[in-house]
Amino acid sequence: MWEKEVVLPANQAPVTLKEQLLLWHVPRRLRGRLRQQRRVLLNGHYQPTSTNLQPGDVITMHFEQADFAPESAYVPDDRVVLPVLFETADFLVINKPKGMKSHPNSPGEDGTVMNFVEAYLQPQGQHAYMVHRLDGETTGAMLVGKKPYIVPILNELLREKEIKRTYLAWVTGALTSNAGTIDLPIGEDPVHDRLRQVNGPNARLALTHWQKIHQVYQNTLVRIELETGRTHQIRVHFAAIGHPLIGDALYNPQATPDIGLMLHAASIRVPMPFEGTVRSISAPLPRSFPRNLT
Repeated sequence: MWEKEVVLPANQAPVTLKEQLLLWHVPRRLRGRLRQQRRVLLNGHYQPTSTNLQPGDVITMHFEQADFAPESAYVPDDRVVLPVLFETADFLVINKPKGMKSHPNSPGEDGTVMNFVEAYLQPQGQHAYMVHRLDGETTGAMLVGKKPYIVPILNELLREKEIKRTYLAWVTGALTSNAGTIDLPIGEDPVHDRLRQVNGPNARLALTHWQKIHQVYQNTLVRIELETGRTHQIRVHFAAIGHPLIGDALYNPQATPDIGLMLHAASIRVPMPFEGTVRSISAPLPRSFPRNLT
């Protein structure tokens, strides 16, 4: 069982307990279980969720394993200590290196971000929980949960586009505009399971906003914000408009093997669960991502 206790601030809004859980983005199914099984307490006692809250009230939530998917089972691997950019009692943000998978694809596999974070969290008595992933060649800020109850909340924030992720990428060619939006549905590749393509089978809405930062000869550095989160979205979108990412072995036919993918998750803006504040966490550029290209 996991317990989360929150002391309401002095400027607490005049809402009910039910409304507060909704404001915290606790998913509907989880809110129902907490209420039905009386596992959400107000000042140490069960109260109807229609009860009005006051500044200084203490809300305590008790979560059980049955509330979530199977327990985290990543094999701890302490061979690599990943840079931790930000950490709370519930989640952390790491700076993912190039060439590292986000998570294992088979039981017992190690050598991935989740394995290294699992080993990092062991002394705390915590486990690593997947929230979102980055492609193996992509570097930068990546969220990892430390408690199972935080995962559905962060996923809800991702779905509602409350969590903002900003990327930097070097693309080929000289972009003629200073900014733009790529609005092209992305679906499956009917030939290669690993790939995606614009207007492929089962295509879904995909929106990518970009802004030109710097241009060197026939290469352009762009800042990117995603409104949707499709697999390989940035890579597919820029390839589709004729400006594939430099070093993209999957979508850039001119990519050379000695240059890795030029894509970096530069920052992530997270509304802090249970707090009502927002934090922006930046990931410094790795050496593999040049500020200038010639």
